[in-house]
Amino acid sequence: MPLLKEEAYTIDDIYALPDGERAELIDGRMYMMAPPSRKHQKISMELSGIIREYIRSHKGKCEIYAAPFAVYLDERSNTYVEPDISVICDLDKLDDRGCKGAPDWIIEIVSPASKKMDYLLKLLKYRSAGVKEYWIVDPEKNRVIVYNFTGDESINEYTLQDSIKVGIYDDLAIDFESMEL
Repeated sequence: MPLLKEEAYTIDDIYALPDGERAELIDGRMYMMAPPSRKHQKISMELSGIIREYIRSHKGKCEIYAAPFAVYLDERSNTYVEPDISVICDLDKLDDRGCKGAPDWIIEIVSPASKKMDYLLKLLKYRSAGVKEYWIVDPEKNRVIVYNFTGDESINEYTLQDSIKVGIYDDLAIDFESMEL
């Protein structure tokens, strides 16, 4: 993803973007975002629906948001991301602008233009910000990598045909094979 300029950007620069343009801000560097593919959107909708239904049926307190949804990972004004899916269980972090602080669970769906961001930059930012669980869904590689940043700090790799246990819930597993992808 191209950087626009060498000097540090802030949240104000994100808000000043022309309508329809999206970008993320990591440590003062702005990364423009390409529109997602149809397959990307289909995966996002399927996962969001499964998670939303689980939360509703269990009368859970967590809320789920799909991109574009603003996540301000720290108190400074130089990191702003739009994860594909964010699950927030501390509702005090939510306001009309988005989530202030780390969501409990983040899912990123890899696009050709987002590989470096999802696998490297965001992985490090999410871990250091306090995200409990981070999934990288990579349709091109038929892979899901699950990072659990609590307890044993495990990393597990699955395929898009596996059923994957969700770490922040005791009784939720997402069966990718049953999804209509």
